[in-house]
Amino acid sequence: MKPGILLATAIVAPAIALAVYSRTGGPNRLEAPTGPSTVTITAGTLAYRLPGEFLKAERPVDAPAKDVRFRSSFEIMAYQVSAGDYALCVADGACETAESTRAGTADLPVTGVSFRDATAYAKWLSDRTGETWRLPTDEEWAFAAAERFTSDTLGVEDANNPATRWLARYRREAEAAKGRDPEPKPHGHFGANSKGVYDLAGNVWEWTSTCYRRASVNHQGDVDNSTDNCGVRVTGGQHRGYMSFFIRDGKSGGCAAGMAPDNLGIRLVKERPSLFATLKAFWRSAAG
Repeated sequence: MKPGILLATAIVAPAIALAVYSRTGGPNRLEAPTGPSTVTITAGTLAYRLPGEFLKAERPVDAPAKDVRFRSSFEIMAYQVSAGDYALCVADGACETAESTRAGTADLPVTGVSFRDATAYAKWLSDRTGETWRLPTDEEWAFAAAERFTSDTLGVEDANNPATRWLARYRREAEAAKGRDPEPKPHGHFGANSKGVYDLAGNVWEWTSTCYRRASVNHQGDVDNSTDNCGVRVTGGQHRGYMSFFIRDGKSGGCAAGMAPDNLGIRLVKERPSLFATLKAFWRSAAG
């Protein structure tokens, strides 16, 4: 190939990708104009406490803190998955009926769904739209939640009485529960946070892909060793929760730690396709 052709290819290919991005509002909207609305979370840094149980000399302590840097933006659903949208997955035979299903709830967020239900819905939505949808990690959820994210930090460490931390957590969560109405509310009821994401930390806890971790820390606060239990997943809500992956109703006794969530629901992240996938989709669309 002549040098001139190589140069032209190097210039034209990115230009086409940019044109596709500009025309559709983003590469991941090319083939799924009817997909759920999303909010773009711009790159940045999150001051973050690791999820799970952390022990120092076999006594529970606050998790180590770290700064998590998001080098690129990501898209997350503006609203939780609705009961009506989830029902379409059920009708297609790809999802099991939600435990909370009842008449007149199509416009409410779906609740009564397990981690398995959430991942089944993500796969169905991906297959249906041609996009890649997945559960957020706990880090992504916390970053998207912004000021509505509540850290696990208690600031209490009593080597002589481990129950001191448990009581401190219980008091904090009980205070947050005062006057709380557990009935699911229409989309937008709890408003948007500073990043434009609606209903975070309302009365629906959302599944994440992050596994529950049990770790030991040394006297400097660094993790010595840890074990992940993926039979329990982290949920994001008014406080961080830890739920067994098959549980659909947090109040049924399946809560791994802390007070039970009012409801369990779904909010997904949309993966940004590679440049190659974007160009492939563009040529397929142009040829058709």
